[in-house]
Parts: sequence; C-alpha cells; structure tokens
Amino acid sequence: MTCVSHSEEETKKIGKKIGKRLGEGDVVGLYGELGSGKTVLTKGIASGLKSKVQVKSPSFTIINEYKGEYTIYHIDLYRIDRADELLKLGFDDYFYGNGVCVIEWAEKISDYLPPKGFDVHINILNETTREIKVLPRNQLHTDPSSECVC
Repeated sequence: MTCVSHSEEETKKIGKKIGKRLGEGDVVGLYGELGSGKTVLTKGIASGLKSKVQVKSPSFTIINEYKGEYTIYHIDLYRIDRADELLKLGFDDYFYGNGVCVIEWAEKISDYLPPKGFDVHINILNETTREIKVLPRNQLHTDPSSECVC
C-alpha cells in the first residue's frame, strides 16, 4: 500500500492509522534518508498506540521507551555501524518482547528483523511531500492494505 503525504501533519495521521493496527510483538522497520520523516511517522504510530509521551529522536541514546497501549521501543540505528554490535548488546530481545518496536534506519539490521511486522519506506518527493509505502514483512500477518491508512 502506498500513501502520499503533503505535510508533517498528514504523515502523523498515516502513522496513527498504522499504530492502531499494531499489536504485541510487532516490529516496524522504517527506511528512508535523513529528513524523510521517520521520527514524524513514529509520533503518529505512538499516538495510534495511545501513548501520551512526547516522541523524540533517540539518535543519541539509541532507544527510547514510551508507555501506551503497549510499550513502544523506539530504536534509532543511525549511529550504529554494524548489526552485530547491536545484537551483542541484546537488542534483539526487544523484537520478541511484549511491546512494539519501531526501528529507524532498519536497513542496518534488516536481515535480523523478525517476520511479524511491517516495513515502511519513506521517499522524499519534494520539500513537503513524501511517498510512504507500507509492506507486511510476512504475508501471514494482517495485511495493512486491507484497510487503507491514507
């Protein structure tokens, strides 16, 4: 499923609709270049999971936790060079926990992501417009295209 967002507010709304479809153990991999809107989309996902916490980029801390319907583990891999560094620290435990993981720069560990969840590719079309593609990682999982999130 592909959506086009023309503003940060629209991106948050798309994220909120994605968040409403997530459940325990889901992992959302976010793909897109710097400034594409991964953290903005995460704000919407957190809202869809009924979190009232102010979502901030965890670039310097690597992970932030937010309380909501499920605990949200917001992971930012921008500063990680190798997947094995992260895995040695036990970060894959978050993938199989009771919460929802949202991972920015997921391409850095895409080979290690579990099958339950979604990949979201954000492409910059121009200064304010983004193309957002939501793809189920495992076809056995609920397909988000059954109800459009746009």
